Amino acid sequence: MHRIVLFVVYRMLMGPLLRILLGIKWKGAYRELKQQKQFIIVANHNSHIDTMALMSSLSFWQLKYTHPVAAATYFGKKKWLGWLTRFFVNTILIKRSHEGTGPKALDVLQKYISKGHSLIIFPEGSRGEPEKLQAFHKGIGVLLEQNPQIPFVPVWITGTGKILPKGALLTVPFEASLTFGVAQFTKAKEVQDIVEEVKNAILNLNATFIP
Repeated sequence: MHRIVLFVVYRMLMGPLLRILLGIKWKGAYRELKQQKQFIIVANHNSHIDTMALMSSLSFWQLKYTHPVAAATYFGKKKWLGWLTRFFVNTILIKRSHEGTGPKALDVLQKYISKGHSLIIFPEGSRGEPEKLQAFHKGIGVLLEQNPQIPFVPVWITGTGKILPKGALLTVPFEASLTFGVAQFTKAKEVQDIVEEVKNAILNLNATFIP
């Protein structure tokens, strides 16, 4: 039942809405992504629309087992919001390290990976200014260092921060796109080197990026 709900929301409703009404385009290796059994999508982050657009790129079979990772303090502060986020977005809500007791975020994510599930991670940790990349957290490096058998899929997102800017409630049509790289395994061995490898893979998808 949950798989059908996710398919209706993202493949039948959200995907066409984002493409036709808001002008979002999917580019690069997004079709190849549908052939992957398990993966970690890593992308820059400027808007809540980013998650919706990434979920809309998945196949019927991938949707149920792919989870965006989000902060519990934001999406879980009210029970009804946490439920909606988990049910309709398939999100894993995690607590940051400074937010008290409970399972560590990376331990929670590792349990899902061990079950064969996939993740959507924004290594910046939160939404930044449009077209400006923030520093990456090391969590993605730790996960890939512990799971070298799982490929990461880099995605460069542009324009969504102007469709639905941080703090805004209404969307505005704007030219936006998601450029998908091919699924790839990490070549680096150390956590910080892996973080840099992932960051460069994302930046390389944007030919117009100026450091």
